[in-house]
Amino acid sequence: MNAKQQTLKDSVKFSGKGLHTGAAVNLTLNPAEIDFGIKFQRIDLEGQPIIEADADLVVDVSRGTTIEKDGARVSTIEHVLSALVGLQIDNILIQLDGPEVPIMDGSAIAFVEGIEKAGIIEQNAFRDYIELDHAVYYNDPEREVEIAFLPLDDYRVTVMVDYNSDVLGSQHATLNEFADYKKEISPCRTFCFVHELEFLLSQGLIKGGDLDNAVVVVDRSVKQEDLDRLAKLFGKGDVQVKEDGCLNNTNLRFKNEPARHKLLDVMGDLALVGKPIKGQILAARPGHAANVELAKRIKKAYKVKKRTAPKYDPSQKPLLTTSEIYKALPHQPPFQLVDKIIYLDHKSVIGVKNVSIAEPYFMGHFPGNPVMPGVLQLETMAQVGGIFVLNTVDDPENYWTYFLGVNECKFRKPVLPGDTLVIRCELLAPIKRGIALMKSEAFVGDTLVCETEILANITRKN
Repeated sequence: MNAKQQTLKDSVKFSGKGLHTGAAVNLTLNPAEIDFGIKFQRIDLEGQPIIEADADLVVDVSRGTTIEKDGARVSTIEHVLSALVGLQIDNILIQLDGPEVPIMDGSAIAFVEGIEKAGIIEQNAFRDYIELDHAVYYNDPEREVEIAFLPLDDYRVTVMVDYNSDVLGSQHATLNEFADYKKEISPCRTFCFVHELEFLLSQGLIKGGDLDNAVVVVDRSVKQEDLDRLAKLFGKGDVQVKEDGCLNNTNLRFKNEPARHKLLDVMGDLALVGKPIKGQILAARPGHAANVELAKRIKKAYKVKKRTAPKYDPSQKPLLTTSEIYKALPHQPPFQLVDKIIYLDHKSVIGVKNVSIAEPYFMGHFPGNPVMPGVLQLETMAQVGGIFVLNTVDDPENYWTYFLGVNECKFRKPVLPGDTLVIRCELLAPIKRGIALMKSEAFVGDTLVCETEILANITRKN
């Protein structure tokens, strides 16, 4: 799995028709900056609205996944999203001039090949993975659907499908390595049963469907007159049932192509959590509704985790030791308040402060009932944040950091001698003109003891 974020080197354009709307559409994948994420833009609508690839924006999962924001919709997004996940693309703007992503050949291979032709470039920022320490489940007993996320320091997907069909039977598919996605998963096409075709057409769906962008499974006896009618509907000269139980429009690319396509869909729908996932996905008879519901639950669990205390192992080797910290922050006693930095990336930092009874302020602050002064808790949090902002420049030794202000500060529990403060600072907005706004939280164990927003300034030394 990639450590760094990725985007495209150049834009790449695709043209086709929507599976359900039948509308001709041009779609362009465009490079985007760090932390942009995956977003769609309807350039055919007034104001060219942008819709984030977000599970909370899903409005329809009946025959594909549709997102909507402020009245602007994009449908059948799962195949292009699957290609982006499979190639580990993090930041991209998907522009289209119609309501639906083009179906292409019913798989994701055209998107994969187009992306590779455009080129993939690494960006100077680490990927912010969704990692959970517990399982997340969704099941629908009525439809016998089960799908689960299990903790894993990797990305794996396993899918089982069983449609009680003599033709398909029970099928399994697994992806263990991203390197296998292009060859083993992306070419696998969407499929439907022959008995569904006329119903879908009667519902105003698959207007862009034909026998070249889907595998049609014949799971019951059909008369020649039925086949002739299908041939006429789809403009084919002759339609027959092959020995493998599919119409003669195409050959299966894999014996278990339907299961592999379901895996492709799972990957695309789970992109709607908004961040790359570290975990194992197990799915039995999945569909878009189940996939999206699991995405929502993973997203919710991750939000809860972000409010919990960072894990701190005292035996863990720090990223920055005390001496290294004070080369960057040249404070002198008694203002050397940070002991370790244990995590640091392009938008967050975690530091540790061991509170000792030997701290000089305890001599006069609440004698007989020593409590760490709130102002020094804030100073400690500011110093941790200072390490972060210094890390954003190439020559930190030539800069000062200044504490400009705090917003919405809350002290939730006293900090006492013997406590270990674990402080997490996260950037809330891009740094502009040397000004950084950070959310800062301090924990003792699992307890949040202080939280605030810190405003800091980084200034070059004279």
